[in-house]
Amino acid sequence: MRIIALKTLREHWERRSRRDSEQPLKSWYALALASAWKEPGEVKAQFRSASFVGDRVVFNIAGNKYRLVTYINYPYRIVYIRFVGTHKEYDAINVEEV
Repeated sequence: MRIIALKTLREHWERRSRRDSEQPLKSWYALALASAWKEPGEVKAQFRSASFVGDRVVFNIAGNKYRLVTYINYPYRIVYIRFVGTHKEYDAINVEEV
């Protein structure tokens, strides 16, 4: 999969209070990059805790401390990073609109 944009993940883990998310986000990135998901079921098979909200896929990061919201264009094999943040920040957004 092609992932747009690593910069969003990097900006998150470079924040002083979020440094504990660096390795989990890098691990997620490496797994997603090596994947070739054709449908949501394949994402769910690889990431059992992934949730689907409308056309967004929500991943739990760092033992469920953070949430990563993506949009996956399956035909083109592209994952768009839409949001990464704490549960509190996640609760304050409309997942389907980010």
